[in-house]
Formats: sequence, C-alpha cells, structure tokens
Amino acid sequence: MRYILIKLYTIWVLFVFTFFMILYLPGILIPFFFGDRFGWISYKFLMLWSWTFSKLNFIPYRIEGREKIRKGQSYIYVSNHTSYLDIPGVCLTVPTQIRPLAKKELLRIPIFGWIASHAAIIVDRSSNESRKKSMDHLKAILKQGISILIFPEGTQNRSNDLMLPFYDGAFRIAVETQQPVLPMVIMGAGKLMPPKKMVIRPGTIRIKVLDEVPTAGITLSEVGALKERVRGMMEKALVS
Repeated sequence: MRYILIKLYTIWVLFVFTFFMILYLPGILIPFFFGDRFGWISYKFLMLWSWTFSKLNFIPYRIEGREKIRKGQSYIYVSNHTSYLDIPGVCLTVPTQIRPLAKKELLRIPIFGWIASHAAIIVDRSSNESRKKSMDHLKAILKQGISILIFPEGTQNRSNDLMLPFYDGAFRIAVETQQPVLPMVIMGAGKLMPPKKMVIRPGTIRIKVLDEVPTAGITLSEVGALKERVRGMMEKALVS
C-alpha cells in the first residue's frame, strides 16, 4: 500500500511540475526575447512556479539567512546539488534574477529544456569553443548586475560523501570579475528524490545562506585557496 501511495504521489508531482510549467511558460519565456534586462519578469514567473510547486506537493522550503543577500549586489552563488528539487528552492531563496550555469544535457528535458535554453547559460564541456562562449556570456551578464548560480560539483552528488570535489570555474570567474561569492547549502532534497530512482516523497527541504566571501584583491594564483575556504564553510554548514 505504501509503495502504491508513493507511486501515486510521484505521478502527482510530475503532473504539477509539467502543468504549471506549461501554464507559466509564456511569462517565463517571452521577456527573454526582449533581452536580458527584462529577465526579471521571467524570474518572477519562475518564483511563482516554484511557490506553486512547493505548496501543491507538500514540499516546504525552510530558508535561513536570506537577510544576508544585499540588495543591488550581484554575486557568484555557489551551492551543493543533490536533486532536481534544489531548483525551486534556489528560486525561492534568491530575491533577484540569476542565471545558472547549466550543462547541455538539461536541454533534453521536455519543457524545462526550453526554459533552460533561455534562462540559463548552457555550456558544452566537450567543446572548448562552447566553454569560451559561455564564459564570455556569463561575464557580460555579471556586468549588467545580474547574479550567476554555479554548482561547483559540476553535477548532482550521487555518492555517500557530503559533496563531490569542486571545480575551479566558479571561483576563477569570481576572481576575474572581482564579484563576491555567496555560498548556500541545500539539505534534504536528495532524500526526497533519490538519484537514479523515479520516486519522490513529500518532506521539508532546508536551505541555508552563508556569509558572503569577498574576492576584492584576490588573484588567480589564490583561486585554489578561495575554493577550499568556501568548501570548508559549506561542509561545516551541512553537518551543523
């Protein structure tokens, strides 16, 4: 009986995900056709979709430290990544529009892939040319005062470790642009939607915004130290 209920709930979650994504799709996509400066309208619709997803699926996001996000400041947001349930939580946490750095595989997901192609910065890691274009686009976005979201693990963590090893990319970009890094940690999402299993359960997901890490004066030779400092902060928050 419990197995049947979980399967029915999973079907319901997928229905809510798809139905409301389609319903809000015009509001999400159309503003991007007029340029990045209208992306804030799209982001409001993404926040509305995230709120709807959370409420109708009984998956509340408990957010701590949101007051640490300074108005008018663009950041390089970095977060751990354990589940697709992370995304609505990030949208509900960050009060201003952001552009996530996403891998091209996301484009294969129906509907969500259309949105990702406009709302995210897509990178093909197998192509040096694609990576360079993505980085140039990313830096141009930052110059407009729009924040960037990067999962420094590079993919969802399917291991038993707290986090996978971090790539340098997020921290190199932060140093090159002299933008502060703002770490956050997401707890509980992986248990509600285990990797490699088409099963979703209701429950609470915690998101904790940590202290920002300034990069002013830091050089490229110190990227490794910056990465380890941020990782240490995130590890400490995950076990607290």
